[in-house]
Amino acid sequence: MQYLVSVINDRAGLATPEEMAAIDEFNDRLQVEGHWVFAGGLGAPGSATVVDNRGAEAVVSDGPFLESKEFLAGFWILDAADLDEALRVAAAGSKACNRKLEVRPFL
Repeated sequence: MQYLVSVINDRAGLATPEEMAAIDEFNDRLQVEGHWVFAGGLGAPGSATVVDNRGAEAVVSDGPFLESKEFLAGFWILDAADLDEALRVAAAGSKACNRKLEVRPFL
């Protein structure tokens, strides 16, 4: 089963060099253990553009959908046998990147 593991940040700026080294090590471990599908970091919330085409015309606006103290900073897509395994892997990822993570299964 695949899971989206979202990295939740609450401070501006990129990961420190120490955090990046730990994240690289974690990513290597994911690949060796067969959990790796894909991962990526995201630009700052201010670089977001929201597109809403539910009405007569598309409305495009700058900035994040929500103004919030916390924001999505990156993500992993993992393969795991079940939620328990995904949570175990995510706990190691949270330690590596020094941020909270949210784990959600793909439908």
